[in-house]
Amino acid sequence: MKIYLLTAILLSGLLVQGQEKKKEVFGQEGQFTFETDKPFKLLELDEKTSEPIVTKKKKPKKKTFYGIKTRKAYTRKGFGERTTIELFYTLKKPDKPTDFVRDIFWYDYTRREIRRTGNFDPKKGVLLHGPYKKLQGQVVLEEGIFYKGAKHGRWMKYDRQDILDDKDKYYKGWPKESIVTYYDAVEHKKVKEMIPVEIDEREGFYFLFHENGAIAVTGEYKWGEKVGDWIENYPNGKRKRILSYPKEPFEKDIKPFVRKEWDEKGREIFSSNKGV
Repeated sequence: MKIYLLTAILLSGLLVQGQEKKKEVFGQEGQFTFETDKPFKLLELDEKTSEPIVTKKKKPKKKTFYGIKTRKAYTRKGFGERTTIELFYTLKKPDKPTDFVRDIFWYDYTRREIRRTGNFDPKKGVLLHGPYKKLQGQVVLEEGIFYKGAKHGRWMKYDRQDILDDKDKYYKGWPKESIVTYYDAVEHKKVKEMIPVEIDEREGFYFLFHENGAIAVTGEYKWGEKVGDWIENYPNGKRKRILSYPKEPFEKDIKPFVRKEWDEKGREIFSSNKGV
């Protein structure tokens, strides 16, 4: 009997203490007063709590880069410790390379190797698209990513001691430092001029466009110097003139000259015998 009486007293004390604690935290009218004045509702034991909403992140599709499906491939050259392996991806469906880039990277079906050229024939191979890695043994020599046959993003080169040798940044084949101007300063849809810049030097193909989108001038820079043939065109797309510069930079003894010139109808009006 004494045990039951003692138990009842203890339970009564705990109940009173709980009620006092409830008043301290929730106040007299069920308001949460400890950190905020917003109403706070206690769930009854028979109320069901809703299941937490779990947002499932979509897993990236395998072999899909920049929304384009690809195939995984590799090449192997050499023997023993000097065996070089290239791991890469190619487009699953034929496509054109990125416009106006100087270097197009593609896998040659006949040679069974990666090639870098200024033009591309889809009958002979397929464009590289996606991550690329070149290894010799366990050492990574080069790594980066391609976008439709053009270097894109950050590219890293290492020596055989795994020490960083070179680092470059590209945007769809163009050096990241390149300068692009537009006829429409707000919408940026009509490109006016594309100046290739790499390590603070003009390096690569240069383009100037007419306002109708036709190429006005195109040529190549090496180490900040114009080299080779620079071609000018009329707005109607017909050839205007060819200006010849030294084939290599810093050849100061060779002066640029007009090699050929045409009128707007395409008739040749001048031809130089110089350099022939």
